[in-house]
Amino acid sequence: MIPVQGFAGHQVAVLGLGRSGLSAARALREGGATAVCWDDNPKAREAAEAEGFETRELTRDGAFDEIACLIVSPGIPHLYPTPNPVIAKAWAAGVPVDNDIGLFFRSLATREWDEFDTAPRVIAVTGSNGKSTTSALIHHILSTTDRHSQLAGNIGRGVLDIDPPGDGDVVVLELSSYQTDLARALTPDVAVFTNLSPDHLDRHAGLGGYFAAKRRLFAEGGPDRAVIGVDENEGLYIANQLSEGPGDDRVIRVSSGQKLTGPGWHVYARKGFLTEWRKGKQVGSIDLREIKGLPGAHNHQNACAAYAATRALGVAPRQIEAAMTSFAGLPHRSQIIAEKNGVTFVNDSKATNVDSALKALQAFKNIRWICGGLQKEGGLDALAPGFDHVRKAYVIGREADGFAVQLTGVEAEACGTMEVAVARAAAEAEPGDVVLLAPAAASFDQYDSFEKRGEDFAARVQAALAQL
Repeated sequence: MIPVQGFAGHQVAVLGLGRSGLSAARALREGGATAVCWDDNPKAREAAEAEGFETRELTRDGAFDEIACLIVSPGIPHLYPTPNPVIAKAWAAGVPVDNDIGLFFRSLATREWDEFDTAPRVIAVTGSNGKSTTSALIHHILSTTDRHSQLAGNIGRGVLDIDPPGDGDVVVLELSSYQTDLARALTPDVAVFTNLSPDHLDRHAGLGGYFAAKRRLFAEGGPDRAVIGVDENEGLYIANQLSEGPGDDRVIRVSSGQKLTGPGWHVYARKGFLTEWRKGKQVGSIDLREIKGLPGAHNHQNACAAYAATRALGVAPRQIEAAMTSFAGLPHRSQIIAEKNGVTFVNDSKATNVDSALKALQAFKNIRWICGGLQKEGGLDALAPGFDHVRKAYVIGREADGFAVQLTGVEAEACGTMEVAVARAAAEAEPGDVVLLAPAAASFDQYDSFEKRGEDFAARVQAALAQL
């Protein structure tokens, strides 16, 4: 655990008692503060009380008397579409509002670091798509090359639950826009921006607000090195804002599909090959085509970002290549779960928006596509460039009929449930086909999470294969 610094002897309010909220309360107590907790869910309050925490209704008058700070869980809106009433109370009382990420960065360094030969480093990864895979791949590369690493944040453990890092250790954080938007301290050593596509627009009042939340990791933090995906204008903008000139190698530009050259530091992937280009010459290359854990151009972009981040810490290209070869990928992200009779079954349940689903469609051919769910804003037209890889779509979700009619130019069958969709796709698949779950939608109309949806897909695949 990382004991929270700076609040010893003070009361700190904690709003939201899920994983990050309870973790923050424990870390505050470990650092000598008194955590005053609240959650609208009575069971969550009971769990906090069972650990000895005081619970207090934070919207009542005087609730913020003697409160030094309010810590907010990431799922709670603080500004858009409307401020949470507790946060509004904190504002009115002049109480600073922060989250567990802010507490982490203000509390990580200790006097013990003065005795270390090499100070611990933090790599923070944000972006719309690929940040989980990129974070996990960075962690895998470091662990494989005998550099002690911990993975936390939006993936793995809560940021305050990790062990205090030792001499030369690395902490790899995946950070969502919900986490970067509110944190009062953001000071990674290496910051990574994968890409940007529309998502969480209601929470951030549009694409501009969503991008602004991501950009805070770079604008507020001032990382020593920034790894920036430049395949969208937003990435180009961040890279330009951070760089002092074409040869400034504090900024490592990353691309999937573009050849990047020039006097700076670049890492790009084209036609399945990763290339590192620095100071006007090629200094590294990896053939990504046979790495099963990283299929498709979107994963090649993730590989470039992870390569750049670990190179920034001094890991050698050949070490990175060997580590990538042993990377198995993450569950629910282009995960091959079965192969039978020449048909491959791929679980990409994490493809919850149109952009990530398109990348999945472009990564495979001859696709029997299982899609659908709780549709997000913006429609499905942006999926069209991937339709030539689709043999047929099998649509799930409560609004399967409405989703199916939007797939213009694709044969689509409204199946409703995962059971029916998998059974139909498996029965109709031919050798060389890929049965791909890439929903292009949220899961919450039928499942508690994308993980549950992916697990159901895997179970239905096994059941269908048993009948073949």
